Amino acid sequence: MKKWLLTGTFLLSLTGLAACGSDEDSNSTEGLYDDEELVIGVTAGPHEQILEKVIELAKEEDINIKSQVFTDYVMPNVALAEKEIDLNIFQTEPYFNAFKEDRNLDLVKSFDTVSFPMGIYALNVKDVAELKDGAKIGLPSDPTNSGRALLLFEKAGLIELDPETGINSTVRDIEKNNGNYEFIELDSAQIARQLEELDAAAINTNFAIEAGFVPSKDAIFIEPKDSPYVNHAAVRTENKDDEILEKLADIYRSEEIEKFVEEEFDGSVIVSW
Repeated sequence: MKKWLLTGTFLLSLTGLAACGSDEDSNSTEGLYDDEELVIGVTAGPHEQILEKVIELAKEEDINIKSQVFTDYVMPNVALAEKEIDLNIFQTEPYFNAFKEDRNLDLVKSFDTVSFPMGIYALNVKDVAELKDGAKIGLPSDPTNSGRALLLFEKAGLIELDPETGINSTVRDIEKNNGNYEFIELDSAQIARQLEELDAAAINTNFAIEAGFVPSKDAIFIEPKDSPYVNHAAVRTENKDDEILEKLADIYRSEEIEKFVEEEFDGSVIVSW
């Protein structure tokens, strides 16, 4: 045990000496593309598919990109903050702002990408008007997507919310429940799998597509095309001005990607540029 402590103390001393370099060294930041490979985190589904196309186009410009796929909305930001990836593309700005504030992460928005309209899905009805009194309706449990789903329910005529709460609405802000519906909050990634146990549910487009739905055709109600929930790329603040980001944005927002999105997703994913 004493030997271990001595070794640990010696290592800490070395670390301290290494940290006492020049001011220039301590203030320098590592560029995103210094290792000649850009690692981009995306969620499985459309974001992953779009990035695969971006990777093809980037190769033509001698830019090497590696995709890292996540299956939830938490780890992509955690991995970015911990420098396991260079940037991520998967989230809306309201979600991003709430998440980084809650976890005190030094991350910033880089550029807008695409929009995934949230939809209401059901297995046994084809219109929200067919939902019976007391129907069980699922929605995401995280604050941002929960508020988004509640606004969608209001637009569909299922509820009325406190007009002052907006995107920050919670189930407690429902002022009028037009069908005595039971709202059940669930993990975003699990809702589609639990739809059989519900009468309807608000599901994010990437998870809906992953479950085999075609949002533009299968949703019984869907967000309008002017939805404010546009997805974007995020980076660490220290890298926000890296030259590679401008090149990546140009590739991502090119005519080739726009055409790919329109043909591949049939209106279920919308470009933001």
